[in-house]
Amino acid sequence: MAAVNDIVLIHLDDAPVSFARVESILPDAKKDWYHIKLLMLQIPLQVVTWILKDDYINGSEFHMNGQKMKLEKVKSPGEDLPFKKPESPRDKKAAKDMGSEKKTPGKIISFSDLKKKNEPESG
Repeated sequence: MAAVNDIVLIHLDDAPVSFARVESILPDAKKDWYHIKLLMLQIPLQVVTWILKDDYINGSEFHMNGQKMKLEKVKSPGEDLPFKKPESPRDKKAAKDMGSEKKTPGKIISFSDLKKKNEPESG
């Protein structure tokens, strides 16, 4: 079942029409029915609440105003980052030398402190 903060793709008559983020899923008075609040990811942003069975939230087709609808949970595509292994002994030495450099910790800068420092004094 889609959960709060999941992104879903809304299909209308077998065609994808919009993305939405699930804001909340609350039980209805009827068993296995839920109030699902969706933030439509379009311009302008719009919040809608639909009353759907759990099967419909899980991706089964349903009808709304005589039109076939479907919610499909969007999964983030996996990143296929190429991993290049050192090919020659020279490359292996260079890779080893990079790991042996002395590392110094980075400095953390607080944006709120920086903002206070750069604000003109009131007076």
